[in-house]
Amino acid sequence: MSLAARLRPITPSLTLSVSSQAKAMRAAGQPVWDLSAGEPDFDTPEPIKAAAKLALDRGMTKYGPAAGLPELRAALAAKLQQDNGLRYAPEQVMVTNGGKHALFNLMMVLLEGGDEAIIPSPYWVSYPEMVKLAGATPVLVPADVHNDYKITPAQLAAAITPQTKLFVLNSPGNPTGSVYTPAEVKALAAVLAAHPQVWVVSDEIYEKIRYDGATHFSIAACPELFDRTLIANGFAKAYSMTGWRVGYLAGPTAVIAAATMVQGHSTSNVCTFAQYGAIAAVTGSQEGVAAMTAAFAERREIIYERVRTIPGLVCPKPAGAFYLFPDIGALGLDSRTFCEKLLQEEGVAIVPGIAFGADTNVRLSYATDRQTIEEACDRLGRFVSRQR
Repeated sequence: MSLAARLRPITPSLTLSVSSQAKAMRAAGQPVWDLSAGEPDFDTPEPIKAAAKLALDRGMTKYGPAAGLPELRAALAAKLQQDNGLRYAPEQVMVTNGGKHALFNLMMVLLEGGDEAIIPSPYWVSYPEMVKLAGATPVLVPADVHNDYKITPAQLAAAITPQTKLFVLNSPGNPTGSVYTPAEVKALAAVLAAHPQVWVVSDEIYEKIRYDGATHFSIAACPELFDRTLIANGFAKAYSMTGWRVGYLAGPTAVIAAATMVQGHSTSNVCTFAQYGAIAAVTGSQEGVAAMTAAFAERREIIYERVRTIPGLVCPKPAGAFYLFPDIGALGLDSRTFCEKLLQEEGVAIVPGIAFGADTNVRLSYATDRQTIEEACDRLGRFVSRQR
């Protein structure tokens, strides 16, 4: 069978591969301490579930508008004004099947053959693959551990060419947990301002999960870039709604209209009653978000202190999200080998950094309970000591 040529440069998700291996081991009765999950271990807050249940009881089970329920689009426009200082009309916001779908839609709309998309590396696993599926070329800009895995304005300026069509910014970031300061965001914006052909997508899925007073500043808040910036976000991380598949995209009217057309011909509308849950999430009390973030903050302290004291590992302290991204370069193993050996020998599941463009790193998630973190760190330390 001959598959479409567009699939040839696409690689399978290593994050899903690790998860499958861990599940297979559990099914075989082997204990696994899983630090691979990219989702909160908390249940969705009750008011959100109640809103979805009520919508089901009221028969909200039919097709809806491709761009999303008007009530949700209006609520998201209000959220962007209140939280981010960004003025969008409801028609400048569309609801998508998760934050990933928001990114996919905009890349289908903006990119084509011959275009380049600049992606800071380490990067979230799907950015380059989406760019390739759109027919464009990902241009990876390496960020240094000594700069907290954040690229500099000079690096960005050097990467821009006449073919550059898109710049991808993710802060707080996956897999590093890095958060660009407002000054750093403005410095990147100053570079981009001189290149009017370049669009910007700001992936803000982790915006509410921050620590130590770190500030989330959207690059769309820079006036010179507002008209060519797209905000991609969703409910999965902050509200523990990963399985609900509700995200959103905000930006210029013409781009949102085009993305809505693409969505209308691919997935139609987002699950109707899930959108009513999303309305409750964005308009209701944010106490659940605060409670989850506080729990992540406690876990971050535990895992960071444990990992940074393991000889052979170098680990910056994350300012956001719920990941640690230690450097394993001193141990002489590539990231895939490291993770496979760790899983087989100690039953600890983590994700190889090569999935994120960094083969000298591994990603550990602390979106799990303290007991799992403590035992996994014991086993990680024992494993690393054998490699030195």
